[in-house]
Amino acid sequence: MDGGNLFSNIPSHLPDEVFDDVIAGRDWRVERIVSKGHSTPKDVWLCQDINEWVILLKGSAGILFEGVNELIVLKPGDYITINARRRHRVEWTDDTQETIWLAMHYD
Repeated sequence: MDGGNLFSNIPSHLPDEVFDDVIAGRDWRVERIVSKGHSTPKDVWLCQDINEWVILLKGSAGILFEGVNELIVLKPGDYITINARRRHRVEWTDDTQETIWLAMHYD
C-alpha cells in the first residue's frame, strides 16, 4: 500500500519551487508543485509537449496564456487544462503562504 499527504514534507524555506512525482504510469504522471512567491521569468514562456491538468489545492496563483490579455487567477479548488504546446506562464504565486498544485501530465 502506498500513501502520503500532499500537505506534508514541505520545506520551511523555498528558494526554488518544489516538484515531486506522486504517481506515474507509462504515458502520464501526477506531480505536486509547491510555490511561494515564485513566477516564470518575465521573458520566458512555458511550453510542453504533453497536456497538463492542474488543480490548485492551497494558496493562489495567476496564469497567463500567450495571446490572451486576461490573467487567470486560481484559488483553492480551481483547475485548468493546459493543452500541449500552449505557451503560458505563471505571473505570480502567493508570497504569504505556500501555493500547492497537483498537476497531471498526460498524452
